[in-house]
Amino acid sequence: MVEEILIELNSKMQKAVDGLARELTIIRTGRANPAIVENIMVDYHGALIPIHQIATISVPEANLIVIQPWDRTSLRNIEKAILKADIGLNPLNDSNVIRVVIPPLSEERRIKLAKLVSKRIEERRVVLRNIRRDSIAKLRQMEKNKEISQDKLEDSIKQVDKISESFINKANEIGQKKGKGDKGRIIYSGMKADKIDLCLSKGFSLLL
Repeated sequence: MVEEILIELNSKMQKAVDGLARELTIIRTGRANPAIVENIMVDYHGALIPIHQIATISVPEANLIVIQPWDRTSLRNIEKAILKADIGLNPLNDSNVIRVVIPPLSEERRIKLAKLVSKRIEERRVVLRNIRRDSIAKLRQMEKNKEISQDKLEDSIKQVDKISESFINKANEIGQKKGKGDKGRIIYSGMKADKIDLCLSKGFSLLL
C-alpha cells in the first residue's frame, strides 16, 4: 500500500510538472507560433477540448495566428477561452475566423510576461505541495489504522519528501530555462511579481 501511494505521488507530480512545461511553451517571445494557442481548452458542447482538436491553426504572417474552427458555432467559445487563458492576447472574431495579432514585446509587455511566468511557476509549486500533503495524510491514516508502524511511517514520509523535492527542482529548472540572464539582467523565473518590480526599480533590465 505504501508503494502504491509513492507511485501515485510520482505520477501526479510528473503530470503537474509536465503541465507547467506545456503552459510555459505558450508564453510568447514576439513571434507567432501555433503552440501559443493550440492547447488552450475550449468549452465545446459541454466538454473541454484543446483548440487544435476543433480548428485549423495557421501562421500566415510572422506576427499573426489565424484560427479556423471546423464548427463556426465554436468561434465565441474559442475567443473566450483565449481571453480566459490570461496570456495577454486579444483575439479578433470576424464571425468566420479568429485572428490573434502578436504585438511586439515592449519593455512593459516583457514585465507583464515575466510576472505571468512567475505566477505559473508558483501555481505549480502549490500543486506539488498539495500532492505531498495528501500523500502524507494517507500514510498517517495507515499508521493510525495500524497498517504500518511508526518507523515505517517516518521512513515513508522521508521518501515522499525526497520525491517532492526532486519535482520542485524540476519545476524550477523548467522556469530557469524560460528566462536566463546575467549581471544587470533579471532572471525572472521563480521570482514573484514584487521582486521583479524591486529589481526594475534598481535599474536592472529584463531578459525574456
